[in-house]
Amino acid sequence: MQNKYKKLLYLKYLLCLVMLSIISHVEAQLLHDKTKFTKQDTLRGSITPEREWWDLTYYHLDIEVKPDEKFISGKNTIQYKVLKPNQVMQIDLQEPMEITKVLQDEKPCAIQRDGNVFYIRLGAQKVGAVKSVEIHYKGHPKEAIRAPWDGGFSWKKDNNGKHFIATSCQGLGASVWWPNKDHMYDEVDSMLISVTIPKGLTNISNGRLRKLEDLDDKVKSHWFVNNPINNYGVNINIGDYVNFSEVYNGEKGKLDLDYWVLQDNLENAKEHFKDAPKMMKAFEHWFGPYPFYEDSFKLVEVPYLGMEHQSSVTYGNKYMKGYLGRDLSGTGWGLKFDFIIIHEAGHEWFANNITNKDIADMWIHESFTNYSENLFLDYYYGKEASADYVIGCRKLIQNDKPIIGPYNVNKEGSSDMYYKGGNMLHTLRQLINDDEQWRQILRGLNKDFHHQTVTTKQIEDYISEKANKDLSAFFNQYLRDTRIPTLEYKIENGMLKFRYVDIVNGFDMPIEVKINGKTEWIFPNSEWKTRAIESSDFEVDRDYYIYSKKVN
Repeated sequence: MQNKYKKLLYLKYLLCLVMLSIISHVEAQLLHDKTKFTKQDTLRGSITPEREWWDLTYYHLDIEVKPDEKFISGKNTIQYKVLKPNQVMQIDLQEPMEITKVLQDEKPCAIQRDGNVFYIRLGAQKVGAVKSVEIHYKGHPKEAIRAPWDGGFSWKKDNNGKHFIATSCQGLGASVWWPNKDHMYDEVDSMLISVTIPKGLTNISNGRLRKLEDLDDKVKSHWFVNNPINNYGVNINIGDYVNFSEVYNGEKGKLDLDYWVLQDNLENAKEHFKDAPKMMKAFEHWFGPYPFYEDSFKLVEVPYLGMEHQSSVTYGNKYMKGYLGRDLSGTGWGLKFDFIIIHEAGHEWFANNITNKDIADMWIHESFTNYSENLFLDYYYGKEASADYVIGCRKLIQNDKPIIGPYNVNKEGSSDMYYKGGNMLHTLRQLINDDEQWRQILRGLNKDFHHQTVTTKQIEDYISEKANKDLSAFFNQYLRDTRIPTLEYKIENGMLKFRYVDIVNGFDMPIEVKINGKTEWIFPNSEWKTRAIESSDFEVDRDYYIYSKKVN
């Protein structure tokens, strides 16, 4: 028996290691954990005076990529509107990249570098004027060693020895490979992405292909993005690609679904990517119309796991169901879909349509998108399947620190924004207790915050208003505290006594319980409450993310 017990402990230990490994690999790219912040963190993460005086309107990113040298060079022309008097502009470009010159009105501008920030001294800036500045740059950009978690350029080759290259930079920032206003609060209204590469390769970027130029031994593609886009959503993907496509009849009409994959994977992709129109049907039902009809929807194969690049969602899940063939929930439902197709495409609504202003509020991206996996299952397999999945993922929650991070230093909160955030939203659905009202709240978020950058407060206030409930304590509990509410209860002398512990001030969430096999609502708070009970048959509904504990 003792040896058997030791084996069980060892197996449990191995399982914990595996689950921790899965957690670290499933999360979108998060920054390294840190509690001490530098001047560079503040410059990167705050709306500085050198940022706030101008509003982005247009980018033209025009670069050449030299794969053999792992080198890029070119320029970014930035168009902007002057909001207030100032002549110093902050442009972000991370080391070892360098800005070589800046021009405005064909005249060179003075440049001063402070780490990853360049201060550009401009001429007179008239309030209300629309101006442009041309930023020339070059360098060997940071190479991603473990993309997409560390970010940068992935310089790989396919099985045939051809270059297979992609960018990914969530969290780390787009300024790791191109100069821009690298803060989430100000999205550019539209963008042209021009990329020159060696002939024989194809570049796929965001939006739609406007033109393809033949330049002798090179080829130049021009991709136009018609909608606002966050910086980290901008990408280039270079490889020996082939294309197939279909037209989806969606809520706003015909939507082009384009798929770009390596030559050798074409037939496999034609079968496997059937999850894409299924995803679109489910998510338009729950969230409203796909937010970027003008730019189409693309899945693009890349040499890393995947990322939510707007209208150019990248895919590297090796044509497996689940997460690289694994079911994160342990229930079997996670193998009913390709995790990367569903999760990363869910970000088109939450991250690309609705974007957080500060990375501290990244839960707006990740909690809703984690929850989108459950809603996909709900749409095709029903509520119980959806509940099984989200509840099965609770074992991945760490409760190590609050979901919301510190503001103005480009720092996210806990990775619990995924599984705890998804369970928070699943709990909220139960609390609202009206699935159609819940669906209209999700659709309303995407309609009323269409193509906007938002704060946590805006999202909290919106849901509270539409649900006609004061949810401030609810959000404080799950977003800003690491404790999980615990329902303490005892049954004695025909009476049920119950209360919440481990809660924030004012937390009094009603929950559904089964008493003698019958579902009822109870209304706990921090004080003991009592009610009559005929037996000891008492059970808390599993859909609420709380703990329950019978006490003496």
